Amino acid sequence: MQAFLDFLRFERRYSPHTLVSYQTDLGQFAAYLKSAYELADPAQATHPLIRGWVVELMQDNLDPRTVNRKVACLRSYYKFLLRTGAIAANPMLRITAPKMAKKLPEFVPEEALNGLLNSFDFGDDFAGRRDQLVLEMLYGTGIRLSELIGIHAHDVSLGAATVRVTGKGNKQRLVPLNPTLLRVLEEYQASRAREFGASGPLLLTDKGEAMYEKFVYRTVQRYLSQITTSRAQQHPHALRHAFATHLLGKGADLNSIKELLGHASLAATQVYTHLSVDRLKSVFKQAHPRA
Repeated sequence: MQAFLDFLRFERRYSPHTLVSYQTDLGQFAAYLKSAYELADPAQATHPLIRGWVVELMQDNLDPRTVNRKVACLRSYYKFLLRTGAIAANPMLRITAPKMAKKLPEFVPEEALNGLLNSFDFGDDFAGRRDQLVLEMLYGTGIRLSELIGIHAHDVSLGAATVRVTGKGNKQRLVPLNPTLLRVLEEYQASRAREFGASGPLLLTDKGEAMYEKFVYRTVQRYLSQITTSRAQQHPHALRHAFATHLLGKGADLNSIKELLGHASLAATQVYTHLSVDRLKSVFKQAHPRA
């Protein structure tokens, strides 16, 4: 199990949050096998044993989304075991996850978000410029939280107006920087260089240490709570959703948005078409005289 978790951490570059979830899921599965079947090694689990655990999870009235995550964890785990030669056959091939209703992602409304970014006085000290950069980077590039804190100073090219981002599976992509974001970046880098030097991770805490996830969570929530009461819209990922939704609303094509977001397939990006249609329906109902 530890080899699998190390694989996810160092080769697949899973976020710390996902790693903790997978470690918990595997621990619960191992405990179930030991308690129900006196089986100490999960690698020896067969299809009926795994199916028994999934059924028990569903009977405990767990949210289908949680059960699906646990099933996804086991799928990855047994694929890893098969690839490394620890097992001869994959017991997950006949396991089906429970169906669940599609949940559309939450995003911050364009007017409210632009109002905050354009009018709020972040201050001209290091902390203020950094906080502004966190918001502008998440909304201006659509990158994930884990990608944001993984950016180093040398990944940014002000001349080319791009930032090199390392995403899932250690895949790298270049994301363009808009003029406003470039200005905020230049101001932050100058302040950062005076305080802590110019090299190392791009985003630093007040003590000059590398930025971490909870710090970003708190920063984003502190500012977005001023324009929305929805906790889901105060999440860093809501800015990623806003980036994609607002681009689509302005006429950007889906394939370009897919590349900017770093999605492996177009299917993951297509959810934003639903958001766009829902918004159009809302506008139509409010504006059309016969709606």
